[in-house]
Amino acid sequence: MNRNRITIADVAAAAGVSLMTVSRAMNDREGIHPETRERILKIAEKLGYHPSQIARGLVTHQTATLGLVMPDVANPFFAQIARGAEEIASQNGYNLFLINTAEDLDREKKALNSLLEKEIDGAVLCSSRLSQTEMLPYLEALPATVLVNRTLDEPRPRVVTLNVNDCQGTQQAVDYLIAQGRQHIALITGPENSISSQRRLNGYLRGLHAQRLPAREELVLHCFPTTSGGEAAALYLFEQQPEIDGVIAFNDLVAVGVLRACLQTQRSIPAQVAVIGADDIPLAGLTNPSLTTLHVDQTALGEQAMTALLHLVCGEETPKRIVVEPKLVQRQSA
Repeated sequence: MNRNRITIADVAAAAGVSLMTVSRAMNDREGIHPETRERILKIAEKLGYHPSQIARGLVTHQTATLGLVMPDVANPFFAQIARGAEEIASQNGYNLFLINTAEDLDREKKALNSLLEKEIDGAVLCSSRLSQTEMLPYLEALPATVLVNRTLDEPRPRVVTLNVNDCQGTQQAVDYLIAQGRQHIALITGPENSISSQRRLNGYLRGLHAQRLPAREELVLHCFPTTSGGEAAALYLFEQQPEIDGVIAFNDLVAVGVLRACLQTQRSIPAQVAVIGADDIPLAGLTNPSLTTLHVDQTALGEQAMTALLHLVCGEETPKRIVVEPKLVQRQSA
């Protein structure tokens, strides 16, 4: 009993019971009298016993660890999702491995392989850049998965999809700008392998079609989803298509880049160019002019994703498909 680490055997010896009885008491299992359980727990507390996570995993076949994979933790959108997800995981006694892939496919694959090696209980994959063919083997191997901003061709066991309705949100932005009299609306969207980029493009085209405006390929440009990426894309579009009077951006960071490009080219906002972002990160209300954007509660999104994952891990019923609707927040930029 004089070793640095108190073991379950030490607790069993002090309580005068078997190892199995101590295990039942620690894991709140049946087959033990309540008074015996209480006595064992008090002895364990007195001795300073802390259950080994590895040993517990051997018994429960769970590690109480979960994964969270994101394309860019520097983006406040993903940072807020991580905050919400971590809070729910912590409240439920789970540790969280957070991995940033930096928009790199190879890093994303390495991240998923690493999580599989750690034998985690489940993972939340945010805006995965993998193709569905590349992703499916990982979904088969992981015990439970929540895909944020990704869909599947058909439902799969132990997989939940949680999506922001980017298509509808972008169409809403198009309708809003056209109602203001804008006729030359550009879309600066994200990486071409981003599902959200594809959805925003679909919403943009639907909105133009519904309003009987032509869809001009030269008004659509992909960019890296950062402020500098948005600025460079906007400067290029303004030079090539100076008639642009409205811009819908992939996210708020890209939209801030558009605001900077307007400042450089002496375009008045919103008199000459109206700008709409997406996500409503905290920065959106602090820019000058403040940013009109499509609001999504990112912290709540993270909470929803982690709650759904824990339902899967625990074998509880949960919706297989969750859709979140963005809401247009009107500020000074449009």
